[in-house]
Parts: sequence; C-alpha cells; structure tokens
Amino acid sequence: MITQLKKGALELCVLCTLDAGDKYGYQLIAHISEHFEVGEGTIYPLLKRIRLDGLVETYLMESSEGPPRKYYRLTQSGREHKQALLEQWQDFSHSVNQLIQEERKDG
Repeated sequence: MITQLKKGALELCVLCTLDAGDKYGYQLIAHISEHFEVGEGTIYPLLKRIRLDGLVETYLMESSEGPPRKYYRLTQSGREHKQALLEQWQDFSHSVNQLIQEERKDG
C-alpha cells in the first residue's frame, strides 16, 4: 500500500482497533498487520501522539511472559474523535470510489 495512504488511515485504524478493546503495543501492531503491513516505527510514535492528545490512556498490566505491559485504552474523547474520522473517511472513500467508477465508464 502506498505509504501516504497508509499513514492517513492509520490513526483511524488504531482508534477503531482500540474501540474494540484495550491492547498493548505489540498486539496492536500484530492486529493491524493482519490487514496491511505496519511497523513499530510507525505505530509507537502515533500512540505517543494520540496519548498526548488525550485520545487514549495507558495502564500497566502484569504479564506471565515478562515485565508488565503498557496497555492502551480509548478515552471518551478518543471515541468521539474516532467517530468523526470514520465519517470523514467514509465520505472521502465514497467520493474516491465514485470518481473511479465514473472514469471507468468514460474510459
């Protein structure tokens, strides 16, 4: 997938994933990577930014497999922001798909 397209959609993907349930960083990366390739160097800076923006909060949970893990949880502000981004994404993707279909008919 083209990098700029992926970056534009990644925040929405992270927020939607966290809305379904709390996750620690690696879980988040693994889940999103099931759909498209994404790396730690992209996700962790995004998580830091959205935490500073108040869209997510963190907490530590003990792990049987090593040190405690930092989990990310969507805040109410994060849910509202996710909904706004989702509506924008749906409008945008609908417009792009409509344009593509028109060009296919004309081409």
